[in-house]
Amino acid sequence: MTTFETVPILLKSASSPDWPTTKSTFYNTMWRDFKYLIAYILPGSAFVALYAQGAWSFSTVVVAFVCIPVLEQLLPQSVANWSEEEESRQSARTFFDLLLYLNVPILYAMLYDYFNLMAQGGLATYELVGLTLSVGITVGAIGINVGHELGHRARRGDQLLAQALLLPALYQHFTIEHNRGHHKNVATDLDPASARRGQTTYAFWWQSVTGGYGNAWALERERLERAGRPVLSWNNQMIRFTLMQALWLAALGRLFGWNILPWAIAVAVIGFLLLETVNYIEHYGLRRRLLPSGIYEIVQPHHSWNSDHELGRIMLYELTRHSDHHYKANRKYQILRHFDQSPQLPFGYPASILLALAPPLWFRLMHPLLDRLESQNTAQV
Repeated sequence: MTTFETVPILLKSASSPDWPTTKSTFYNTMWRDFKYLIAYILPGSAFVALYAQGAWSFSTVVVAFVCIPVLEQLLPQSVANWSEEEESRQSARTFFDLLLYLNVPILYAMLYDYFNLMAQGGLATYELVGLTLSVGITVGAIGINVGHELGHRARRGDQLLAQALLLPALYQHFTIEHNRGHHKNVATDLDPASARRGQTTYAFWWQSVTGGYGNAWALERERLERAGRPVLSWNNQMIRFTLMQALWLAALGRLFGWNILPWAIAVAVIGFLLLETVNYIEHYGLRRRLLPSGIYEIVQPHHSWNSDHELGRIMLYELTRHSDHHYKANRKYQILRHFDQSPQLPFGYPASILLALAPPLWFRLMHPLLDRLESQNTAQV
């Protein structure tokens, strides 16, 4: 059995003596380095929607929730992990950081095109719906998701880019609640972003959106009070975020016309509800034990649902290897690891999101898995 400390499944390095051939080594190296370029297909599909319009307006919807789920069922999964030496080397490479940074200009270029198109008018109703869904999904996928990755980094520049990516989703408070709340309280009733067994996605949306926002204010108040600083001051990140988001909407209204604001809010809501649906499937029904000491057991690999479907892993910058993310939140996406104890979703994240929107189907799929997992964990205690 794997543990957080020892992972037996190692990815061979190109220098291994038993590596098959020079050609296979070359292709393997190319794949491991450049496979994340595939993630740009999603924002690329949004640009196709914006420029082609018509039936193409739904391009991102089709790519995200038709093409990827189908391909994930056809393509093999991968449980390979880097060796310790390769992990250190890959973590230090700026190439993988640049892939994240490039999402910032892509996101804002896409939003400019979208708002400009909405301001011009003349689109059919189905085109308005399709374009708004395509852009909203992209706001969630490369805005919030990449912002989440960068928000765990210590460098000031990465933190600023994270906030820039979260701004169009009006979800800048996410870094506060997620980093200091969710990671502490995950898989307990204290965490609004951990879904209970039998809870529908729609009830969870309300719980997580309102609970996360309220927690972010509370966490900032606690931080400032510990530091002896006034809560109602510029030191309060929540005040700064609220002002920045208001200025964002005001700038859009001034640039494109005030009738653009409903569309700005619509893509933001689609983006953060996509995030919250991911939160829903990541920890659905999983709970940490409350110990006799009155504190919860430490977070274990079996407290997050994972997926080793490689296409979804690439598209979401390895978000689906979620157990390792909770073990070490600042571990970079390209070196996140598979653990044998991590419960695996029968489908990848995109297909699971669709199933989660139909609660009876989701419960029928997940509750037998939860029962089996609970039996296994009880036997190990």
